[in-house]
Amino acid sequence: MEDAMKVFKEFFELPFEKKSHLYTHDENVKCKLYTSSYNYENEEIHYWRDCLIHDCAPLKESFDLWPRNPPRYREVVGEYLSQVGKLGSRILDLISEGLGLESDFFAHGYNEDFFLTVNHYPPCPDPSFTLGLPKHCDPNVITLLLQDIVPGLQVRVDNEWQLVQPRPNAFVVNIAHQMQVISNGKLKGAEHRVVTNTEKSRTTASYFVVPSKDCILEPAKALTQNDPPLYKQFRYAEFMETYKALSTQEPENLLEPYKFKKEVI
Repeated sequence: MEDAMKVFKEFFELPFEKKSHLYTHDENVKCKLYTSSYNYENEEIHYWRDCLIHDCAPLKESFDLWPRNPPRYREVVGEYLSQVGKLGSRILDLISEGLGLESDFFAHGYNEDFFLTVNHYPPCPDPSFTLGLPKHCDPNVITLLLQDIVPGLQVRVDNEWQLVQPRPNAFVVNIAHQMQVISNGKLKGAEHRVVTNTEKSRTTASYFVVPSKDCILEPAKALTQNDPPLYKQFRYAEFMETYKALSTQEPENLLEPYKFKKEVI
């Protein structure tokens, strides 16, 4: 974890000419560096971050797409992602156990894809003008976040924003939209955002556990025997189209098209 964070920071400290070839907002590029969001041209407000994003599944096949600088990036990040992947599988097994599902429930299409985003938030001259990231809920199943020592992550609890203080040698695990669907609302997607500061830069790395594009999402059958399903069946690729189209809306609204409507008597 320490080595990975060091090499992520080294990447963002590189001179512009050493990383400029990675800059693009083309969604089809598998390893890229961009500013603000993937929708930069159309967004009303730009956010105070640079983001390095790349695939990490299959791990060995993705290796050659990653940055060549710093020279040790691929070796260090490859080992890091191998270990974080195992941790993610273990966490999913424990969530399955907690929900009363079979232990390998999430092994069937729900953790087929993985990608990494490394966010860098430079010091912001006036944090009142913009955020590092706007409020949102991740679209996938779970996200494992590695923070550095500089705080900035806030989570919404009872309609109030609470700062998540970084802890050494620990991950923040975000429940995402698909976990909310699968658990039939027993687990709620974590609404969060990132604030900036005027003095220190902040770097974080998020490992996203993602369903396959053709994965069918719906509440687990074992959780709808006594309670009616809250969500309809849908493909993950379909949800992602909705997620991108409605990204500026309230995070909870992104699941509205997939909810069963309550009958009015």
